[in-house]
Amino acid sequence: MDSVGRLIPEVLGEPSSPEHESFGDGLLEYPQYTRPEEWRGRKVPSVLLSGDHAGIERWRRQESIARTLARRPDLMEKAVLSDEERALIGKLKTGPRD
Repeated sequence: MDSVGRLIPEVLGEPSSPEHESFGDGLLEYPQYTRPEEWRGRKVPSVLLSGDHAGIERWRRQESIARTLARRPDLMEKAVLSDEERALIGKLKTGPRD
């Protein structure tokens, strides 16, 4: 019901909301964080606390690509990626993430 309901206009507050969920752009969704800033030894990435909206969007996109590559590499075939994002994939395939 939830997934079908989300397709009905005005069910979600923001019309672009479904575009930012898993598979909205063909990739898995980025990790989600909440308060507190540290929980069980895991810290929220500093970029998410920075207020830098462009940096946050970059981080989200990179994490989405990394998650998809790790968990569903088959989806990468149809993904629309920039040259910079393709370079990121090359880095992710050859070494550990920063």
